[in-house]
Amino acid sequence: MTQTQSNVFIEGSFDKATNTITYLVADPQSKKAVIIDPVLDYDHRSGTVDTASLEAVLKRAEELGFTIEWALETHAHADHLSGSPMIKALTGARIGIGEHITQVQKIFRPVFNATDLKTDGSDFDRLFRHGESFKVGNMTIKVHHTPGHTPADVSYQIGDAIFVGDTMFMPDYGTARADFPGGDAGKLYDSIQYLLEFPDDTRLFMCHDYKAPGRDEYAWETTVGEARNNRHLKGGVTREQFVKTRTERDATLAAPVLLLPSIQVNIRAGRFPKAQSNGVHYLLVPVKTKSSDQALTA
Repeated sequence: MTQTQSNVFIEGSFDKATNTITYLVADPQSKKAVIIDPVLDYDHRSGTVDTASLEAVLKRAEELGFTIEWALETHAHADHLSGSPMIKALTGARIGIGEHITQVQKIFRPVFNATDLKTDGSDFDRLFRHGESFKVGNMTIKVHHTPGHTPADVSYQIGDAIFVGDTMFMPDYGTARADFPGGDAGKLYDSIQYLLEFPDDTRLFMCHDYKAPGRDEYAWETTVGEARNNRHLKGGVTREQFVKTRTERDATLAAPVLLLPSIQVNIRAGRFPKAQSNGVHYLLVPVKTKSSDQALTA
């Protein structure tokens, strides 16, 4: 899908394995570009990675004559591994994320006993503050802190488009879960209301789509006006009602398949934990046992 409006080029690439959209966004005049939420192909069953999806996006950028200046993350994803390090290695682009990633790092460092992990965000090249703006060619990119799904979520506004990450989905599908450590359904509601204060014709680009029942095609672009009718919000849902419904729904959801590998990699700006003495990188699986299972760990 390609969109050109307000002098900004936007093209989304859908990764069916993780239902994630990677965006190539560029200023057609200067040819300067960013990639938002790049996906690294990862086979959880074999522990192997592939770069086909990233290569396709980079090839597209090359064909169009774009120079990639940033790999921008909306948050530390729990459902796919980030391809930002590869983009940085191949293009010299910098990796950016919201400044509250430090909070997420502090939450998960003890979970994985990640003693090598710094919790100051220094794995990333830049930590963006709420309301901060920066230039890429003739494009001005403004950062909005939109927490709730995680404490660190940000949305990137470029012209009349806002890339909302996992804050919400297409109107017929709903909103993001808020039950991950540090998540908060009340703050998610507040962030959504914040985004809905933009003009009705403001375009919203989702990070995921799961093809809501009754819809035949995947879709990831809507508008603020359409988003007001989000199935989890329409009818004047109050903050209290939303928190209750969201919390009850989250309690029924299974953990994302790639939750454990994704978090370990993405809080490191997409890098794998350091290789051990045999040269192999390992991703940990914390094992929870009951007191009656002591024989399993003796």
